[in-house]
Amino acid sequence: MPPSRTVTDEDYQRLLGLRTGLRRFLRWSEEQAVTSGLTPSQHQLLLAIRGHPDPNGPTIADVAGYLLLRHNSAVGLVDRAEAAGLIRRRRDRVDGRVVRLSLTPRGLRVLESLSERHLEELARLARQMEPVLAGLDKTAEPASR
Repeated sequence: MPPSRTVTDEDYQRLLGLRTGLRRFLRWSEEQAVTSGLTPSQHQLLLAIRGHPDPNGPTIADVAGYLLLRHNSAVGLVDRAEAAGLIRRRRDRVDGRVVRLSLTPRGLRVLESLSERHLEELARLARQMEPVLAGLDKTAEPASR
């Protein structure tokens, strides 16, 4: 077990700043999704599909893992997104038992627009968070026992 360290007032302030910044970003992100006509969960689903490294597309189990959902909850989310014309299901070319997910042109357009805004906001947030993150990698003196 690594030596424990003394948590300083500055550490608490950094942790508060980090959590506050993350929560503000998440709230902003949810508002952007709604403004674009999506639920925040649909936005996350589209990102999970587009960001999946396999060019064949993710399975429902893959997106459930990305979104920290139970399989049946992911199925419901996929059903609603498919009904909204955002994604489509198709059988895997190699293993017909496997269902793969992909974005429709509409889903891709909405995601691209949201992603452009998110990258701009993350760049702004990174500049703002630099002082908060500064010093987190420094090792403090171990706490006295």
